[in-house]
Amino acid sequence: METLETHLLSRFIFARFQFSLKALDRINMPVYKGSTLRGGFGHAFKKVVCVKREKICETCLLKGKCVYSYVFETPPPSDTTKMKKYPYAPHPFVITPPLEEKRTYSPNDTLCFELTLIGKAIDFLPYFIYTFDELGKIGIGQGKGKYYLEEVRAIRTGESRKVKGQRAKDEQAKVIYSGKNKILQNNFNVLKINDLGFLNLSPSTLTLSFITPTRLKFDGNLSSTLEFHVLFRNLLRRISLLSYFHCGEELDLDFKGFIEEARSIKIDKENLHWRDWERYSNRQETKMKMGGFVGSVTFQGELERFLPFLFLGEYIHVGKGTSFGLGKYKILNFES
Repeated sequence: METLETHLLSRFIFARFQFSLKALDRINMPVYKGSTLRGGFGHAFKKVVCVKREKICETCLLKGKCVYSYVFETPPPSDTTKMKKYPYAPHPFVITPPLEEKRTYSPNDTLCFELTLIGKAIDFLPYFIYTFDELGKIGIGQGKGKYYLEEVRAIRTGESRKVKGQRAKDEQAKVIYSGKNKILQNNFNVLKINDLGFLNLSPSTLTLSFITPTRLKFDGNLSSTLEFHVLFRNLLRRISLLSYFHCGEELDLDFKGFIEEARSIKIDKENLHWRDWERYSNRQETKMKMGGFVGSVTFQGELERFLPFLFLGEYIHVGKGTSFGLGKYKILNFES
């Protein structure tokens, strides 16, 4: 049965892809590879599509119609009713790096990562493929090791089912692009909220595992602890902005009341710890600390109404730095 929440999210669409890169040279990567992949993509993307070759998009006459500007520095429309005080809307993509700690890829080694495109950005998949193909010629990581874009697969998330309190998913992937023939097949599935398999579930406990460092803000500061309402207000804000700017739908929700309801959800068990790491920002020309918490937490309460947002959050992540894979979590199990 469709709920108010699933109805409101019915226009939220996304698609998932797996990119397989084959090393041609020795490629040296940091332990956490998300920032390197996104940084390399941004540099190559601008090089590929920028007409005026300007360093700053803000003053460019074409920024309102530019693919790079839309994808990488999404400007809020002039008539926007949201985010008027922010220069950019949330990125409509998530690059989830390989979570292995391997740092050196020798020639013929394979490096895989996932790309999630949200809303209108799905139409720009060819740009992502072409850009990552070009980035392979430029090189990536320390020493600019070159690679060959071997293939791109579309990931289809199948229906979920409850098995002994756990959710089992059938994820299938099919090749839609091969580096051999350079042909893209656009017959992949676009995913919607009802594809995520949470319908008819009414759990009283829910365990989340935070896989990549997660950075949540509350009252303007990074939160080192995880109360459910802090997680949910960050997730709700992200989903509502992505829906508005990239899926063409403003969520008609009582946000204040919904967040107050989230305060009733309590922590049952917690096993979280802080993980620090650094990334280099080309824009700010400095190293930035990007730590966040990882580990697991079990929540208890009436969770049914929050499920559509929590399940969607598995694929679009939560908090700061989502475009390079931060804030990735999985729902481990639930009990009624």
